[in-house]
Amino acid sequence: MSHSLLIAFVMFATVMFFTPGPNNIMLLSSGLTYGFRPTIPHIMGITVGFAFMVGAVGLGLGTVFIAYPILQTILKYAGVAYLVYLAWAIAMSEPPSAEQDSRRGRPMTFWGAAMFQWVNAKGWVMVIGTITAYAAIAAYPWNIAIQVGLSLILGILSCTAWALFGTALRPVLTSRRAVRAFNILMAVLLLASLYPVFMDA
Repeated sequence: MSHSLLIAFVMFATVMFFTPGPNNIMLLSSGLTYGFRPTIPHIMGITVGFAFMVGAVGLGLGTVFIAYPILQTILKYAGVAYLVYLAWAIAMSEPPSAEQDSRRGRPMTFWGAAMFQWVNAKGWVMVIGTITAYAAIAAYPWNIAIQVGLSLILGILSCTAWALFGTALRPVLTSRRAVRAFNILMAVLLLASLYPVFMDA
């Protein structure tokens, strides 16, 4: 195993996981709006979903996208449409109250967050960078196992940190107006994260 390549991969993955992107922005907003505990399924869905995507692409699913590039295009624009919808949902969300219908105002579910990874533009950049640039981290298939394992560790750390950051803002942003303004800002940032997608079009 190339230790220098492993260190480079950890540095790359750490930067990509902890920097703002659709997942982290949504976790920040969810932590503020719903609190940390209700956001745990969202955290786990992102972590497991992304690690699974790394494993699936590393073990050969990526060849399907090479053979049928139209599938990547479809996923990209489906992701854009879904992110626009999520931005609207975040902008409209408010802290749940006792008067609200218990069926409304819930954070993203485990499966929703896991499936979202497949239409997340930043997620695809991370997966492609991880698989192509750091494939020589070890002999196949151990390189994929290492990348999946590190993705799980870094994913849970970064997702937890962003959700806790949002939760820590709850005592500061106490009024509904402040929470609404914050969520609108998060929605705008989420839409801004689509910029690289359109530049790549």
